[in-house]
Amino acid sequence: MIKQSLLNTDNAVFTDTVLAGDYFIKIIKRGQVFRITDLEGNQAADTLFYNADNPSERYSSMDTIREQGNIYLTAGTQLISNEQNTLLEIVADTCGRHDTIAGACATESNTVRYALDKKCMHACRDSWMLAVAENEIFGMSKRDITHNINFFMNVPVTKDGGLTFEDGISAPGKYVELKACMDVIVLISNCPQLNNPCNAYNPSPIQVFLWN
Repeated sequence: MIKQSLLNTDNAVFTDTVLAGDYFIKIIKRGQVFRITDLEGNQAADTLFYNADNPSERYSSMDTIREQGNIYLTAGTQLISNEQNTLLEIVADTCGRHDTIAGACATESNTVRYALDKKCMHACRDSWMLAVAENEIFGMSKRDITHNINFFMNVPVTKDGGLTFEDGISAPGKYVELKACMDVIVLISNCPQLNNPCNAYNPSPIQVFLWN
């Protein structure tokens, strides 16, 4: 569902540009609004969310899909945790839908989906692992890397129940905006994938904004 934001980026209290292949990690306070903008189009922002006070409580794709009765995320979707609490709500979305079933790229999936010699290419799971290793203050480790959202990624489900990775439905300047329902940690891997034609083999930056 397309829903425009009423917020002005000039009034944001924080902004940052995240290059393809880099990670972003930050605490969003309850009531704050967080926006991810696809600057050049068809980029994937692989994102994890956690309860900032207890990271063992984290985003659950299964619970979110079950509660909303839809495999795609968009404006109005509540992001549900593995403890059945609402972490955030998508309050604005100019893309239309986002994937939460295809998972994130890893060295192993690079090998399976592309070729053996692609195994050592950088992947989103590597970015998350680097983020938790370099930010011990958040108290997370490898075991905390679980279900994620692929913002701006187009992964239709076939009539046989399979997944297809198609050209993106995003475009330059499209964004998704979320309001925190508790203090949450947001961890983004701005996807570095060079093997998927959906981004024209050219991963690109995203921009994040935060409002009180």
